[in-house]
Amino acid sequence: MKMKQEQFNLIKAQLKSLKSSDGFYSKKLEGIDIDAMMSQEDFENLPFTWKGDLREAYPLGLQAVPDEAIVRIHSSSGTTGTPVIIPYTRQDVEDWAIMFARCYDTAGLTNLDRVQITPGYGLWTAGIGFQAGAERLGAMVIPMGPGNTDKQLRMMQDLKSTVLCATSSYALLLTEEITKRGLKDQIFLKKGIIGSERWGEKMRRRIASELGVMLYDIYGLTEIYGPGIGISCDFETGIHFWDDYLYFEIIDPHTGRVLPDGEVGELVITTLKKEGAPLIRYRTHDLTRMVPGECPCGSSYPRIGTILGRTDDMVKVKGVNIFPSQIDELLKGIDGASSEYQVMIDHMNGKDIVTLFVEKEADADSEQLAIIIEHLFKTRIGITVIVKPVGIGDLPRSEKKSTRIYDNRY
Repeated sequence: MKMKQEQFNLIKAQLKSLKSSDGFYSKKLEGIDIDAMMSQEDFENLPFTWKGDLREAYPLGLQAVPDEAIVRIHSSSGTTGTPVIIPYTRQDVEDWAIMFARCYDTAGLTNLDRVQITPGYGLWTAGIGFQAGAERLGAMVIPMGPGNTDKQLRMMQDLKSTVLCATSSYALLLTEEITKRGLKDQIFLKKGIIGSERWGEKMRRRIASELGVMLYDIYGLTEIYGPGIGISCDFETGIHFWDDYLYFEIIDPHTGRVLPDGEVGELVITTLKKEGAPLIRYRTHDLTRMVPGECPCGSSYPRIGTILGRTDDMVKVKGVNIFPSQIDELLKGIDGASSEYQVMIDHMNGKDIVTLFVEKEADADSEQLAIIIEHLFKTRIGITVIVKPVGIGDLPRSEKKSTRIYDNRY
């Protein structure tokens, strides 16, 4: 993607500021002549930033402004390793709300909508981000937070929520409960704003059809404001992102080379206006592509494709790389198979053993389904697996993100 002159100017100004301040980037940019940077190609020679850098900067090494300018702290939702702490200025909080309100507007929300927010609050960016964007739009916010499904459903009915904000895992759990309890005629949902994890087309279709809603895929990460930096539109041709606040690149995850539009690679993000903790060429590990051309919705904002997975989601079994997105794609075309699955990888008697648990429709024949999936897994992905069909709802549901692959070899 061609960098706009305005983007280049903002990046260069930010680089000068970061290099002159005493912080993380003054060391990272040491020896680099910012004044000599004259083109997009020069920018693409700058070093990447990655999560390890952010962890090493713990707690406030990323902070690029004085303490008195910081109004809020957020942290990544990861449960392992040193947490990543991101400080926000008042302008950062405002800019984030502006971007999130754009997401809602893209999804067709108005100030007449009633937005039920189920993602978590606190150090995690999700809940408060969903809320700030809806309030800026002028919609009614129902800030439920995660869990307490009985109360979620009661509020959904009594307050006539029109929009559900959730992870795909929790949206599925609520969908199943609504169906099980026969509540479909008693809810008023029209749209679902779904984010925080990758989800397959089969899962999307199931939630949309059972709830009777239009679904929108919202994108974001704590290191870059949080959710709300991009969203899909009615035409579902990708995720529009706000290029007046962010610059996106797609790179080959192995070589770091910037890829042409349309090629799948790792998304790299540079903030253009962030004050508290600007990031330069941050490697997200998310796999996607830049979508060329104009969107039928008429938006002038560029698009990336749906997130296909993460470079760190990959597991290697018997020399074959496996991504959850490959399994999503495989199950999508199999009649009788649900969207929900789990993979268990064990090492027994000197061999790697892969067991795939798949939820099946009630009328599907378990033995026949297992034969079909085992054959397709071998021919399409390249390894032999043991398939164990289970009933709908037998695999665990989550209020946050679902774990799909359990690697028990280590």
